[in-house]
Amino acid sequence: MTSAPREGRWAWPALVGSGVLEAVWATAMGASAGFTRPGATTVFAIALVMSVLGLGSAMRHIPTGTAYAVWTAIGSVLTVSWGIVQGTQPAQPLTVVFLAGIIGCVLGLHALENREARHRHRAGGVPDPLVPPAPGD
Repeated sequence: MTSAPREGRWAWPALVGSGVLEAVWATAMGASAGFTRPGATTVFAIALVMSVLGLGSAMRHIPTGTAYAVWTAIGSVLTVSWGIVQGTQPAQPLTVVFLAGIIGCVLGLHALENREARHRHRAGGVPDPLVPPAPGD
């Protein structure tokens, strides 16, 4: 089995880190009380910039749709989970089921992207994004 090209190996860890930072900025934005609390507003601004920069860097190697879906999913799951832990979000059984569904979708997108990256690597280039892969690829 061949591995993904060397230069893109950091893309998924960068994307996950950016998703974590998305949860940080979303939580800080809520804690900023309309940007009237300087501490939370500062955390929001720094985490937002770092999150978007990481997302942009990851998108050099991961398709935009996949990267954005994973980024928002990680941020959403962590933000809701943090709210449950803090007691500001109700903890309902269906909430856990739906969060697990989001996590499953992210893992599926990651698996598909890994498969496509192996295909590109074996083919020696990047396939045309307008041409769908052949069945069974």
